[in-house]
Amino acid sequence: MRQKPPRLILTFETTTMALKMEKICHAAGAPGRLIPVPREITAGCGLSWLAAPEEKEILIAVMQDGGVVPQDIHIV
Repeated sequence: MRQKPPRLILTFETTTMALKMEKICHAAGAPGRLIPVPREITAGCGLSWLAAPEEKEILIAVMQDGGVVPQDIHIV
């Protein structure tokens, strides 16, 4: 079986917050993309942000500047 590399998953309580994350990340040129929440994680709105684990600090800075609050941060 193929082993998946670790992934950083940011979850959000509302769809509005997830879409705001997408908007500010695209504007800032930050890495990642919006995806449905993986089955192994439960989250409020059903959308999450996927990126590489090494991008965590960049994304946290972008979220702080843009006023985005994640529900949780997972590395799976």
